[in-house]
Amino acid sequence: MTGVRMTATHDTATHEAVTPDTVTADTVTHDARQWTIAVLGLGEAGGEIARDLVGGGADVRGFDPAVSPPNGVVVRVSDADAVRDADLVLSVNSSHDAMPALEASLAALRPGTIWADLNTAAPDLKASLASMAAGRDVAVVDVALMSPVPGKGLRTPMLVSGERAADFAGVWTALGGSVTVQDGPAGAAIGRKLLRSVFYKGLAAAVVEALAAAEAAGCVDWLRGNISGELAGFDERTIDRLVNGTHQHARRRADEMAAATEQLRSLGVEPRIAAAARDLLIELREAQ
Repeated sequence: MTGVRMTATHDTATHEAVTPDTVTADTVTHDARQWTIAVLGLGEAGGEIARDLVGGGADVRGFDPAVSPPNGVVVRVSDADAVRDADLVLSVNSSHDAMPALEASLAALRPGTIWADLNTAAPDLKASLASMAAGRDVAVVDVALMSPVPGKGLRTPMLVSGERAADFAGVWTALGGSVTVQDGPAGAAIGRKLLRSVFYKGLAAAVVEALAAAEAAGCVDWLRGNISGELAGFDERTIDRLVNGTHQHARRRADEMAAATEQLRSLGVEPRIAAAARDLLIELREAQ
């Protein structure tokens, strides 16, 4: 940020000194394009977000040891170099690199900077980032990307939590993004995403495994149609039936999934999901 905020009102403009510390969610939309943004990690997600930020008029610098930045992004030679004059930092690396990126940048961060961690990391790691940054008067915002970034860029739906989540949301929405603020500290947003991932990624894994077995059995088109029809009819009552039925019929369904596990092995498909369902049902059956 340049240190001066311009708020236009009809044909006049007012100027006042401002720092990231004094920007609030109510005022930040007026000067979002004056914020200096650093993007750490310029791969598929970070690169597209950085490109959209530049296209929206933001002042962007970036660093990635393996990827060249998009046009318009100021090239920096390290994490610390990229963040040294940033008001907002986007860490878009990986869960493995989330902590090293902050550690490498910490000494260069200015007090009042917002560190937005967009990595899909465990809630405890996000909380650890916040604790580490607090000593430098840097606020960590936990950003959970709620859909794939390619094709959406900065418009990717985000769920955010943390001390300055509302300030981040103000900047991001002013630049054209889509943000929902989740009450709670850093870790609250990613915690909700990961709970959803248990369902969604688990469902995807079950579909992949079932279709592989159906391909081996010569009935993949039939099963694809069956899966499509079942998913099309899902609603809240379906969830109740799934949960209640799993508990009520655990004994019979455990035997069913044991048979399914054996069938997949006979077809040459490793029954990872089928075996996990069998084991859960056996546990429920034995608890009755």
